[in-house]
Amino acid sequence: MPTDQFSVDGCNAIVTGASQGIGRTIAERLAADGANVAICSRSQDRVDPVAEGIREEGGTALAVECNVREPDEVEAFVEATVEEFGGVDLLVNNAGGEFVAPFEDISENGWKAIVDLNLHGTFHCTQATGEYMREGDGGCIINLSSVNGQHAAPHESHYSASKAAIIRLTETLSVEWAPYGIRVNCVAPGLIQTPGVAETLGIQEEQMPPRETVDRRIGHTEDIADVVQFLASDAAAFMTGETVTVKGVPRAGNSFDVDLGLDG
Repeated sequence: MPTDQFSVDGCNAIVTGASQGIGRTIAERLAADGANVAICSRSQDRVDPVAEGIREEGGTALAVECNVREPDEVEAFVEATVEEFGGVDLLVNNAGGEFVAPFEDISENGWKAIVDLNLHGTFHCTQATGEYMREGDGGCIINLSSVNGQHAAPHESHYSASKAAIIRLTETLSVEWAPYGIRVNCVAPGLIQTPGVAETLGIQEEQMPPRETVDRRIGHTEDIADVVQFLASDAAAFMTGETVTVKGVPRAGNSFDVDLGLDG
């Protein structure tokens, strides 16, 4: 059976928040399959090594310092991508952040910081990129939400609210921009092993169960990159406005149990 429909070869892609973790793996996966990848982070020093690694593997990458909370920086990033690659076909809104705190302990600045990064950052990047997609041949937008945007997430009310809003934005925009040939979908990861998770929970790579373990409590960044590539490809041409949840299934007696320390 042919599998060309899963290819992203020749696609001009933007991946935000690509200096590490899920964003980095997505960028590397797309580039390995032939996409031209523009990546950004708030620090040029952090995103340059990712682009260099992609080029060493024979891929094409553009690295730009960009804070997605700043509209002017986002517009400059998208313009640089179009100038470098000749257009933009795919946007992966991955940049985001969180911290853990009871609702009553979250300051107004803390609330705004998370909502501004997760939700407003997605808004800025989608507006800037959508302008080129609507004027061109359409494209594909993939937003990163979270399972914590789908159900209650104690001590993460700010993060949960922002990620829930991204799901609703995905659904609404998929209808509004369908006439322009733009598909908009969403990925909601469960707990994934990233540098941030390793720091917060103390989970190291050597503790990770193999990817073929279906019921594992924590996943690999590659698990998310797999789904993103599928949604970006022609294999998902009949999908828009959907949220794909990517998580393992915990069960009693699981040998790899993660204690988030959020009892009560």
